[in-house]
Amino acid sequence: MLREAISARAAYWRLYVPKLVTVLEEGYDLARFRADIVAGLTVAIVALPLSMALAVASNTTPDRGLYTAIVAGFLISALGGCRFQIGGPTGAFVVVVFNVIATHGYDGLVLATLMAGLMLMLAGFAKLGTFVKYVPTPVVTGFTSGIALIILSSQVAEVFGLRLDRNPSEFVEKWNAYASAMDTFQPATFAVAMASLAAIIGCRLWRPQWPMFLIAIGVGAIAVWALSLPVTTIGTRFGALPATLPMPQLPEITLMRVRELLPSAFTIAFLAGVESLLSAVVADGMTGRRHRSNSELVAQGAANIGSALFGGIPATGAIARTATNIRAGAYSPVAGIAHALFILLFLLLLAPVASFIPLASLGAVLVVVAWNMAEVKNFRHLLKAPPADRAVLITTFVLTLITDLTTAIEVGVVLAALFFMHRMANAVEISTAAKVIDDDVDDYSRERTVYERRTDIPDDVEVFRIDGPFFFGAAARLGDVLERLRTPPKAFILRMGNVPLIDASGVAALEKFIDDAARRGTRTILCNVQPDVEQVIRALGLTTKPSVSLAKNLQKALLAAQEIAP
Repeated sequence: MLREAISARAAYWRLYVPKLVTVLEEGYDLARFRADIVAGLTVAIVALPLSMALAVASNTTPDRGLYTAIVAGFLISALGGCRFQIGGPTGAFVVVVFNVIATHGYDGLVLATLMAGLMLMLAGFAKLGTFVKYVPTPVVTGFTSGIALIILSSQVAEVFGLRLDRNPSEFVEKWNAYASAMDTFQPATFAVAMASLAAIIGCRLWRPQWPMFLIAIGVGAIAVWALSLPVTTIGTRFGALPATLPMPQLPEITLMRVRELLPSAFTIAFLAGVESLLSAVVADGMTGRRHRSNSELVAQGAANIGSALFGGIPATGAIARTATNIRAGAYSPVAGIAHALFILLFLLLLAPVASFIPLASLGAVLVVVAWNMAEVKNFRHLLKAPPADRAVLITTFVLTLITDLTTAIEVGVVLAALFFMHRMANAVEISTAAKVIDDDVDDYSRERTVYERRTDIPDDVEVFRIDGPFFFGAAARLGDVLERLRTPPKAFILRMGNVPLIDASGVAALEKFIDDAARRGTRTILCNVQPDVEQVIRALGLTTKPSVSLAKNLQKALLAAQEIAP
């Protein structure tokens, strides 16, 4: 027993061994190190302008985006369960970060990010990584498309050079503010934004291997400097970037602030978990490798805690940067670590240069990011899906725009779960043709009929068969079937050979049915129960009830029913 316990504990902790350790154990040579360094430099060039742009769009300063890419990027690669994951700030966080800072200040964001990091680590140690990947596709597409439209909307003022009296966070109010400020349009700012956007599109069409975002902000900065254009830059808006990492610092932590920030922390944790695991799945598909989801969640948690302590913003795995890392020839997590160190080197040596980057060029970068996030093709594809999926997609999308991301995700997941239960209920067929979920009609005066019995079944025995997964809807409907019988039978045989699974809710509802039958003097016999289902019902104590028994097949169940005293 002791040896088995030690072995089980060792197997558990092996799930959290970082891929970096695995790579080093396999053997790591100079050629692989050289490949990782080249890939890390390539990704750093891509991540550099993105990190600053996403931080600005999130209602904070560009240096916080760089801190996130450095600290969180390093920890995600060093501790994570994916060989090729590149971590840092992403577009998914822009909406929630903007709102948290607008409502609670940057200190509130730090506390929310710390809480989210702890949630992610707990989720990883609780082995919930597998379940995060089961978030319905319409929900993910709905909120990512909504976020993309919000990011695009947030850059209208930067691209057109509009001067706003205030910059509201709400989607509709933001556009009203833009409409009121159109007379402040600045042609020079718009020209710089269009030149940067043209550079990105040109690189994408003719030189896709070139660092298009870095070229775009370079084109904008050179144009502003050479022509002395009156365009807002990082230096004129935020001042000079600090040329070093800040010292770690904890925010003010009170019970009231924890309660206020709990919904935002949950949203950050949810987004970080979902996006990082989606990115890891993409990496697996591109390389044929397999990631460790729970180890990845733990690393994401540690990375968000580290980012918050060092003045950053929330971080997760970035799908586009991870794909770039793979295409650049990365072999191991060393590439991700190198990417973080290269960005640190830029911060230490070239921070003054960043002051010349025009915000219009960063706006052009974010327009492209928003277009990539929008997943227009996938959105159109889901509009051809069944009505339930379309409803979830559109509901999540609209709520992301007009309310907040937390509400959109909660409603989307709950709505998807309700539709899923309805589909599962329709898949569960009771042989008496009784529906699991009835239409909403007036059945008060409906005649209670006697259900047909096969001739080889005694009159005082009822036999029902259930096909499909057994959950609370099916069991609850069985109670209705029992009520319709004029004379309670002495035995109720439930054939479960075609039930592949049952959950705790299903067991609880089945237990209620068994108790109701017992009060009527009816004994319940479960037959043909599959091993996995039997294990669940035994674990939850259902078989210990005196009014229920198990039989291997229908013949033995009928014999057991005949032995029941009248």
